[in-house]
Amino acid sequence: MVDVQSMKDERQIPIQKVGVKGVRYPILLKDKTEQVQHTTAVVNLYADLPHDFKGTHMSRFIEVFEVYRHDLSMPNFLAMLRAIRKELDAETAYADVHFPYFITKTAPVSGQRSIMSYDCSYEAQVSPDGHRFVVGVTVPVQTVCPCSKAISKQGAHNQRGLVTLKVNLGPFFWIEDMVALVEESASSDLFTLLKREDEKFVTEKAYDNPRFVEDVVREVYLRVDALGKFPWFSVEAENFESIHNHSAYAIILLNRKI
Repeated sequence: MVDVQSMKDERQIPIQKVGVKGVRYPILLKDKTEQVQHTTAVVNLYADLPHDFKGTHMSRFIEVFEVYRHDLSMPNFLAMLRAIRKELDAETAYADVHFPYFITKTAPVSGQRSIMSYDCSYEAQVSPDGHRFVVGVTVPVQTVCPCSKAISKQGAHNQRGLVTLKVNLGPFFWIEDMVALVEESASSDLFTLLKREDEKFVTEKAYDNPRFVEDVVREVYLRVDALGKFPWFSVEAENFESIHNHSAYAIILLNRKI
């Protein structure tokens, strides 16, 4: 059969990224408690295309991913990108994979168990110059406004927020530990299931720990920095304000030479 993709292109224009985007696929991940976790990812796979190649072979991205999806630990993820480079005769291969990660949580008073979902991502690239692998976790939290608490005779406004932590992977770590680190930095963490006694506990805990978005990103920063593991990380917080028609936002980026 004629292979049009392999034909020469005379326009002399290289393409930085070409591939498949928005592929929904089941994957397996390491789970701190259950050993493995099944989830469904949205997968984007790319490679560069030399100036003299007419097109890439889209099916090969999926063929390679099918081989590696059963273990997406960092070594396997990078091995997958090396395989994509080889299959497509590319200099650089890229992948970003976005998936919900599920953690069982216990309500603080009643002890009721339920499952929380956290949006996570892997972003990586491999080239002759080396590799980069970034893990992201987005954690929903509750915050109570310190200013509102200080100036109000009764109560204080609070809101749900999202904190996104991204780390350039060094030593191995569990997603569960990163989630816990972020939750400890907010006014309170969230739960899928709360009974009345739990609701009272969480409400009072948040009120006793007011946090601006600035406080949240600084608290996460200090906890991550104290680990001393990551050459680069970022902390981003967005509060969906309950008394404003806009969000409050803050971000910190760190580059460390280790």
